[in-house]
Amino acid sequence: MKSERDDRRVKYTKMVIKESFIDLLGRKDISKITIKEICDNADINRATFYSHYSDQYDLMRKIENELFENIQKYLAGYVNNQSDFNLVKTLEKIFDYIKENAKLCKLLLSERGDLNFQKRVMELVYDKYIDDMTSGGLITREDAEYIHSFTITGCIGVIQKWFNDGMKKSAAFMAEMVIKLTMGLPGALAKKI
Repeated sequence: MKSERDDRRVKYTKMVIKESFIDLLGRKDISKITIKEICDNADINRATFYSHYSDQYDLMRKIENELFENIQKYLAGYVNNQSDFNLVKTLEKIFDYIKENAKLCKLLLSERGDLNFQKRVMELVYDKYIDDMTSGGLITREDAEYIHSFTITGCIGVIQKWFNDGMKKSAAFMAEMVIKLTMGLPGALAKKI
C-alpha cells in the first residue's frame, strides 16, 4: 500500500513541477527560467526538482516526449481502425487533440517552441503521405522530400496562425485547408515546374 501512495505523491510532484514550468514558459523564454523560480512556483524544494529532472531543458524534453506519445496514442486508435488511410481525417484528429490540449500545445507549437519537436508532431501524418506518393510513382523520393519539408514548415505556420486567431476555425476546416494547400504540390512537381 505504501508504494501506491508514494507513486501518487511522485505523480503529484511531477504534475505541480510541470504546471509551474508551463506557467513560467507562458511568460518568458526557457533560457530565462530558473530552477528556483520553478520550485518557488510549485512550492517544492530544489532537491525534489533534481530528483526528477536535471534542469529546465530536461523537463521541457520530457514534457514534449509525453505530449508526442499522447498524440501517437490518440491517433493510433483511429489510424489502426481504418483499412484505408484518410489524410484529412487523420489531420483533423491532430487539430482536435491540439485544441483539447490548447494551453500546452500553444506553448510547445508556438514561435518560441522547439522546431524539431514541432516537426516530429507533423511528421506523424505526413510521413505516410510521402510514402504513398512515392510508392505510386507520382514523384521521386527526392522531390517528395522537398514537399515534405515545405509541408511540415507550412503546417507549423498554419497552426501558429490558428492559435494567434484564438482557434476560431474548426479542426475539420483546418485539416481540409492544409490538405488543399499541399495537395497541388505533387502534381506540380510531377509536371516538372
